[in-house]
Amino acid sequence: MNKIPTVIFGGSFDPVHNGHIALASEVCRRGLASEVWFMVSPLNPHKEGNNITPEDVRLQMTRLALEGNPAFAACDFEFSMPRPSYTVKTLEALSVAYPEREFILLIGADNWEKFHKWYMWETILANYRIIVYPRGDEKQPSLPAGVIWMSAPLHNVSSTMVREAVALGKDISHYVPASVGNFIKENNLYK
Repeated sequence: MNKIPTVIFGGSFDPVHNGHIALASEVCRRGLASEVWFMVSPLNPHKEGNNITPEDVRLQMTRLALEGNPAFAACDFEFSMPRPSYTVKTLEALSVAYPEREFILLIGADNWEKFHKWYMWETILANYRIIVYPRGDEKQPSLPAGVIWMSAPLHNVSSTMVREAVALGKDISHYVPASVGNFIKENNLYK
């Protein structure tokens, strides 16, 4: 049986923005996967501090952003897992829960540079394909088997930029889908 190639795009998504969506679209456009699951991380072991929007709010924004695109799904799978949520444990649990799928990890070049510091990174590398995308002007590094470099158009937007723009009262309509912008405004987020 051929497994359904499904990309796991993990992140805080605080908030999800147009760059995230464009990147996921590029994965599908290139035929690297038929679906992209936006894995909303409750607690990222590589992020400092706890100044993060509650997970259910981030999940709701991600769901709003992905509405109408059947290839994308907002995923709360890690919400019921032990914390911090280690990628290897998530991938292993997903593989058991969804045996009909082949899970592929999507990470930025910044994370690839420190991938050797991830918990049980060798296990991930041995059992799962990885797609690495540039976050800036990085050149394609030498990559082991099973790791794909996906040069993609860069979008000058980050969740930090969105939060800072909201705090300053600036327009964010070019950074996030309208549904997310409306949700942020209605719920008085990032003030």
